[in-house]
Amino acid sequence: MTAVRSQWRSRNHANYWAFVVHRVSGLLLALFLPAHFWALSLAIEGEAALDGFLQWSAQPLVKLAEAVLVLLLGAHLTGGLRLLAVEFLPWRDWQKTVVAVSGGLSVAAGLLFLLNAV
Repeated sequence: MTAVRSQWRSRNHANYWAFVVHRVSGLLLALFLPAHFWALSLAIEGEAALDGFLQWSAQPLVKLAEAVLVLLLGAHLTGGLRLLAVEFLPWRDWQKTVVAVSGGLSVAAGLLFLLNAV
């Protein structure tokens, strides 16, 4: 039982959750890429196909999904920067601050995009 508690304690801190967010955001962004390439291919197919997609993308639910996508991009970018800082800079005592700042920057980027999209 103490092994389970010890394992839970090692996973219940800011650096672990920053790691999880970075991995999950990377996975979700990788899943988004085929849809993005498909949308870009519509420009090659013709103006009507691209216009149809652009009209569809003006829906509020799609705008919300775009804001989530930007939030994921921000989370992945700032998580990667946090990882580089933790690995290569002598800030070992500031890790929680770096995690908090990177999370705040991610949310700010998503909210700014959402405000501009509306």
